[in-house]
Amino acid sequence: MPKIVYLDAFPAANAHDILATRPELEVVKISSDMAIDQALGVLKDAHAYQQIPARDEVMAGLRAGPSLLKHCPNLLIVSSNGSGVDTIDVDACTAAGVLVVNQAGGNAEAVAEHAIAMILSLLKRIGESDRKLRRGWSGARTELIGRNLEGRTVGIIGLGYIGSRMAGILKDVFDCRVLAFDPYVEPEDIIRRQAEPVDFEALLSAAEILTVHCPLTNETKGMLGEAELARLPDGALLVSTARGGIIDEPALTRALMSGKIAGAGLDVWDKEPPPSDHPLLALDTVIASPHTAGVTIDSRANMARYAATQLIDLFDGKPPARAVNPEVSEPYRARFAQILGRTPDVF
Repeated sequence: MPKIVYLDAFPAANAHDILATRPELEVVKISSDMAIDQALGVLKDAHAYQQIPARDEVMAGLRAGPSLLKHCPNLLIVSSNGSGVDTIDVDACTAAGVLVVNQAGGNAEAVAEHAIAMILSLLKRIGESDRKLRRGWSGARTELIGRNLEGRTVGIIGLGYIGSRMAGILKDVFDCRVLAFDPYVEPEDIIRRQAEPVDFEALLSAAEILTVHCPLTNETKGMLGEAELARLPDGALLVSTARGGIIDEPALTRALMSGKIAGAGLDVWDKEPPPSDHPLLALDTVIASPHTAGVTIDSRANMARYAATQLIDLFDGKPPARAVNPEVSEPYRARFAQILGRTPDVF
C-alpha cells in the first residue's frame, strides 16, 4: 500500500476528500510540534512526502534534504503544498532518484490580484494616506497626489503562471507597456503571454513599476541589490510577491529613504514574518503583508486539489503534471518499479 505522509496540513481539506476516494492509499499526518525522532519514525517507510513550502515554517530536520532522504529509503515523491520549493533540496532529491512536484498555477490568480492591488495602492498612495490620517494629518490633498496605472511601463521578472497572469491584466485592463525578463522562456512565448522580451538591464532602465515573480534560487538570490535598484527610473515602484532574499532589504530601505524608489509593496521577507521593528515597516511608502498573497480560500482549494490529484495520478503510474526536476525521470521510474512492483509512464 503506497504511504503518503503530510506535514501539518494540506492546503485545504478537500485534499482529504479526494484522497479518500482511493482507500488503498495510506495517508498519515506528522506535526511540526512532534519530537523529531517520532516524526522521522512515521516518515521512514513513506513513499510520498507532502511538504510545506515556507522555509520559516519547517524545522531543518523535516525539510526534504540529504539527511531526511537517507532516512527514507522508499521515498519516491516529494510534493510541495505550493509552487515554491524552499524547504526541498531539489538537487539532493534528484541525486536520490526522488521526484519533486509542486502545485504551480494553483494560486496564480490570487497572487496576481494581490500584486495588482499593491501596485494600485502605491500609485494612489493609499497606504501612505491611511498612516498619515491616523497620525492626525490635515494638510492639502495635493501633498498626497497619486498617479494612474493606465499606460505605464511595467517590468516583470519571471513570466511563469503568475507573471503571465500579471501581463494579461496589465495589458488588457490598464493598457500598460509590459516588459518581461525571463531567461527560461523563449521570446516568442513571452510575446504570446502579452509581454515584450527584454534583457535584465533594459528591464531595469525602463520599468516605472517593477514586479517580481521568479523563484528563489542561487541565480536570483540578491538579484535586486544596490546597483540594480539604482538603475531603475527615479520614482519607480517595486513590488514583490515572490520570495524573500531576491531583494536586498537594506539596499531597498536606503533607496526608499533617499526617494530613488517612491514606494514598495512587499509580501515576502528575508525572515517571515518580519520583526515589528524592521526598518522597512517604519516607512510610510511601504505596503506590507506577511506572505499572504496566495493565501485565499479559492487558491488553497485549487492547490489542495492539484496536490491530491497529482499524487493519485503518480501512484497510478501517470506522468507528473508539475514536475520540478523532470531530469530524474529514469532513476525515479526504476526505483518506482523496484519499490512498488510497477513501471510508471515515461515523462
